Amino acid sequence: MNTIFSNTKDAFSIKTDFELLRAYFLFKIIENSFLVKIGSSLINLALKFYIPITPFIKITVFNHFCGGISETDCNSVINKMYNKNVCSVLDFSTEAFKNETEFDKCLKKKLSIIDFITNRTEIPFAVFKPTCLGREGLFKKVSSNQKLDLNEEQEWKRVIYRFNEVCNKAFQNNVQILIDAEEVSVQKAIDDLALKMMIKFNREKAIVYNTIQMYRWDRLDYMNNILNNHVGIIFGFKLVRGAYMEKEREIANRLKIKSPICIDKESTDINFNLAVDLVFKNLDRVSLVCGSHNETSILKILDLMNEKNIDKNDDKIWFGQLYGMSDNISFNLGIKGYNVFKILPFGPVRNLIPYLIRRAEENTSVKGQTGRELQLILNERKRRKLEKI
Repeated sequence: MNTIFSNTKDAFSIKTDFELLRAYFLFKIIENSFLVKIGSSLINLALKFYIPITPFIKITVFNHFCGGISETDCNSVINKMYNKNVCSVLDFSTEAFKNETEFDKCLKKKLSIIDFITNRTEIPFAVFKPTCLGREGLFKKVSSNQKLDLNEEQEWKRVIYRFNEVCNKAFQNNVQILIDAEEVSVQKAIDDLALKMMIKFNREKAIVYNTIQMYRWDRLDYMNNILNNHVGIIFGFKLVRGAYMEKEREIANRLKIKSPICIDKESTDINFNLAVDLVFKNLDRVSLVCGSHNETSILKILDLMNEKNIDKNDDKIWFGQLYGMSDNISFNLGIKGYNVFKILPFGPVRNLIPYLIRRAEENTSVKGQTGRELQLILNERKRRKLEKI
């Protein structure tokens, strides 16, 4: 099906021939789940025994999916994309914070990033992962309403303090901030904190956005509930399908409980579309980030915007994709004048390896996604060859 997302010339306009070829080989590997499993095991083994593999990872998978090692290191990519009307969201994506010292260090990093992006229209949002500000086990305990001991109560107060510091900094600097979603076992605590932050800081506009994973069958009820029970605030919703589907199902099977995940992709798509409809019925008090790589879902939103005469660059509606994926969506939306950004991970190569492995595993599990990427790359390589004749 040819849509506005089939234009490969605009989609890959910032990629060199070498970068396009590298992308092709990376997605060919990712397409094979066996190779992904073997590759992930070998990388983890190499890290365990301090085999120097980071230079190879940097020039291949890191440079494809990440912006650089530091904020300033990302500026080249940020500027290239912004020249095509595609913004960036910097994500300091290390996934291994475990103690109070590291949580405080992460807090300082998030605050410094907000300062770095303030008044930069090419970087419209900040983002943070909740468990980089507090212990995962504590989030699980709070989410399941278990009684905290005195030390844990103090620890949880420090988590609330860190959340508030980040959101208050965003509010003071007029920077919108996305709170990532995580696994079901920790999400209730995250949802409660995100709602508190929205009530406090989203009085005039959406500053704080909570991420809603629509592969969970209960999320539509959650959205309806907070919309019906809270007035006087502008909700920020980032709608995604979700990133932990297989893991959540395995946990549910092991514990012999009902899976929190929709039974199949079709049910997830229906749930996502119903959430979009709910947002558009409440656009007077909801701002939307559509964090999707699904062309059909995005086309639905474009149709609704057209139907309701909403300007393409209305700040209440944004689209977002991961850097290194779905360039056909991001750059074609940008060229048409819609608000769109790429999530741009950065950080030390070694620290980002867990993120890169997760990207590969998620691409393998999403039916049709990798095949679509490969076909678009082949189409563009063919177009460039014909252009040179």
